[in-house]
This record gives sequence, structure tokens and C-alpha cells, in this order.
Amino acid sequence: MVNWNQRKITHFLYFFVGLGFVVIANQLAEIYRFRWDLTEEKRFSVSQSTQELLRNLDDKVYIDVYLAGELPANFERFKNSIAETLDEFKIYSSEKVQFRFIDPSIAKSPKARNEFYEYLAQSGIQPNNLQYKTETNTTQKLIFPGAIVSYYGQEKGVMLLKGNQGEGPEQMINQSIEGVEYQIATAIKALAFDGRKKIGVIKGHGELDSVFIAGFTNVLIDKYDLFNVNLKDRKKSLDQYDLLVLAKPSEKFTKQEKYLLDQHIMKGGKLLAFIDVLKVKLDSIGGDGTLAFPNEIDLADLFFRYGVRINMNYVQDLNAGTMAFVAGEIGGQPNFQFQPWPYFPLINKYGEHPMVKGIDASIGKFVSTIDTVKAKGIRKTPLMFTSPYSRVMRSPVLVSMDGLRRERKPENYQAGHQPIAYLLEGKFTSLFKNRIIPAEFDKSTFMPDGQESKVVIVGDGDFISNEIDPKTGNPVALGVDPYRKTVYANADFLLNAVDYLIEENGLITAKAKEIKIRPLDKIKIKGEKLKWQLINLVLPLIILLVFGIVKSILRKKKYANFK
Repeated sequence: MVNWNQRKITHFLYFFVGLGFVVIANQLAEIYRFRWDLTEEKRFSVSQSTQELLRNLDDKVYIDVYLAGELPANFERFKNSIAETLDEFKIYSSEKVQFRFIDPSIAKSPKARNEFYEYLAQSGIQPNNLQYKTETNTTQKLIFPGAIVSYYGQEKGVMLLKGNQGEGPEQMINQSIEGVEYQIATAIKALAFDGRKKIGVIKGHGELDSVFIAGFTNVLIDKYDLFNVNLKDRKKSLDQYDLLVLAKPSEKFTKQEKYLLDQHIMKGGKLLAFIDVLKVKLDSIGGDGTLAFPNEIDLADLFFRYGVRINMNYVQDLNAGTMAFVAGEIGGQPNFQFQPWPYFPLINKYGEHPMVKGIDASIGKFVSTIDTVKAKGIRKTPLMFTSPYSRVMRSPVLVSMDGLRRERKPENYQAGHQPIAYLLEGKFTSLFKNRIIPAEFDKSTFMPDGQESKVVIVGDGDFISNEIDPKTGNPVALGVDPYRKTVYANADFLLNAVDYLIEENGLITAKAKEIKIRPLDKIKIKGEKLKWQLINLVLPLIILLVFGIVKSILRKKKYANFK
């Protein structure tokens, strides 16, 4: 005979023991938190460098994201991904990161709305005029795809919609999603931590004038301390600089100066070089034109020892920017006309490296190709390429304005992608190993083999040169065409390169995240629509019915003789 009271007590005990386990498990989860990202590409995880940054925050960080209201599906996905990333930030910062989404178009009056729009634009969040279709009509909406990060009363604007526009809107959104962690974490670090690294800009060899590197300076001055460095001054040690920059030198380096550069790298210092191996005078390209001759700076042996050779050539590219030239006057003012100029290639293909991931098109001016050569222990990563519609013009190159008016035949531009920038990483070998070092230096401090270091070399000295506004005579931002108002991504490349070279295991590693787009096969969907409808709608009902019948039969057999 079954004792029903005893069974009730047993069930109650099971219930309370299970409830106790749940309570204890919750308490342990509060104390020992862990997260398990089951996605293939770890889309819900943040990098170790970002986690460390968030754990070390001293105060709350407030983030206002200006993506809210009615949005098309791809921007809604973008918004959700931003929210997921900020949720992770909130957890790893122990609730110090607080965020909200705001629709900037909601304002009490048009005047207040326009003032707020202006504030966002001045903060660096540029508007996008979004046009999309709804169920009833086509809608236009001005959106500001960015955020304002606030910490201890300081603010910093962050543009979150960043990607290569040449790859289409979906891929651009995807690249922006991949970069959300890096963009926001970089802004937090800039506001929260004061440890500024030092950058030395080499002077004394006909480098770019300060007017033409004003854009370069403005890009870096928020994060780094910049100094002019003259290698002839032996009193100042290069050891104090985390990075040295060569900005289009045009005069020869002495043996002593090359020794200083070499030993800076041997000691673990970093180098970022923008080099022209040919030189041409733009004011002489009219009529029959002028020849581009070698630029005698005498650094070829140094770069060769480190693993690359900048070739004596120029790349012409059908995918090119425009050249402004004066075609008469209108009303006493010069009449500017614009023609595609094959010596100004648009760089829209980048290598497989976090430094250049998701960057939009940048522009070069009189670029040269780079080849790699044998250098033991050095990893060589190509960073930038010309388009497949390129051709290589070997020195001496005739540069003439007549080329603007000639029809360019695609069959003459079949050289394919040409590498114009490289990242070199590893333990470099000194140029002066097994050689006599300059007499004025102490041999006891000479390092023939170097520590781990990094070098970036770009075969274009003008890549970091800004333009001058023809109306005001003032320098414009790096990458901005003052005539066409086009903005290229030269500044993004520069900042990413400096971040990667200087910041050991820094936030730039967050850009390695890859979010894969997995589009549905529409043709397969159409052909197999009925099959999958039956599997998803009918099959579960059949399984449930069979389960019920089997259970009923088993139950009858079990209790048929029960008394």
C-alpha cells in the first residue's frame, strides 16, 4: 500500500533542497562572475586590454549614443550591437560605465534641435542623411551615428559609423560593428589616463614644413606629446622618444644620423617613415612636363637591412583622385577645373591587419611600390595597395599635365594591386653590424642585434601632408580635399599606425574582431520553402502526437493491474 503522506513529504524535501541549490548558485554567481561566449567569432567578448582599462576606472563614465527612434534594419542591427558592447563594458567596469540611447531629432523647437545638431557636429559626430523605405513610403532622416563619452566633466565625441564605403553599405555597417569596442575604449582611455607617450618628428633634412603637417599634428596632439628632433644635436638622447617619424625627407642623411636612427630601433624604439624616393616639381609639369629624379636621402641601405626596398618608380592608377588646375578666369577669379590624375591613386585595398581594418579610402600622391627582401626574423605585413587597374612607371618618369587630357586605355593598366606600405616586426639586425661604426660613438654601447621592435614604411611622403585652403590660405585637416570637400581616411591610417607602434598590447588589438555576415541563399529559400515549412510547423506536431500516444500506451500497461 502506498503511503501518500510520506510521498508528499519527500516531494516537499526535494522542492526545498532544489530551491536551496538555486539560491546558493545565485549567490556564487554574484561573487564569481563568468561569461561564456558561444559565438564562432566571439562577437560578445571584449579584448583583454579593454577589460584591463575598464577595471582600472576611478569614476563613472557616461556614454550618450545618438542612435534611437525609427531606423532601417541594418542600422537597428548596428544599434543593438553597440548596446551589446556597452553591456559588456558595464559588467567589466563594475557598473562604472553608464549609457543611454538618444534620438537627437526630438527637441522642443526647431531652433533647439539645430543648436544640438551643431553641438554634435562640433564634437566630431558628422551627420548622415539616411534614406530608406518603410511599408508605406520612402523616408529621409538625419542621423548622428556616434556617441559623446563623458568622464570627470570632460567630453569626447566618437564617430561610430566608420568603414570602407567602397565595399557597400552592409559591409560598412559590419566593419563599424567590428570597430565599436576600439572606438569607445580609445575615447575612454584618452579621458581617463594621462600617461602620454612621446613622438619625435625628425627635422633638418628638408622634411615637410610645419604648415603641411598641421593636419598631422592635430590628429596626434590629443593623445601624444610631439617634439621636433634634430639628429645633429647629440646632447638629446633618442631614448626618450617612443616613436620617431620621418615626414618626407628630401636631403641626405649622414652616416652618423643613420647610426642614431639604427640604434634607436635596436633598443626597441619604433619608426614611422613616409618616404619619397623620387622627387618632382609640380610647378614644372605644364607643357612638355618634367622628369622625376631620384631623391638622394641615402636611407635605402637602412631599409634594405630591415627587410624592404622602396622602388624607383611611380604608380599610375585608373582609380585616382582629381587634380585641380586653373583654366582661365571668371569674374577676375581663377576658374578651377578638376580631372582624374593617375599619379594620385585612391587606396581602397588594405592588408589583413587590425591597423588598417575597416578604414575607408585614403589618397596617395606620387606613390612608389615596395618590395620585400630577406631579413632574418622579421615579419613583413603589407598594409596598403593600389587598385588592380594600375601600372608602374620606372625612373626617370615624365610627369606632364598633358596626361590629364589624354584618354587612358584600361588595357594599359593591368599591373594589378601594388603594395605601397609595409609593417615590419621582429628583432632587427643593425646596419652597422660587422662594419666600422662612426668614430664619435662609444663602441661599448653599440647593439649589433636589436630588441623586439616595429617599423612602418610608406612609399609616399605626401601621405601625411595636408592641403591648403585656396580661399583662406590656412591648412585644412589631413585627408581633406579643399576643392571638392572630399574627406579621405589618411588621418585614420596615421592614428591607427601610431597607436599600434606605440601601445604595447594596446587597444588596437580590439580591431582584430571579425563579425561575419551570413546572408541567406534566396534562391535556395525559394526552392525549399515548402520543405522547411513542413519541418518547422508540421513535424513538431507529429512528434508531440506520437509522444502522447506512446506515453498513454506505456501508462496503461504500467497501471493495468494496479490495485
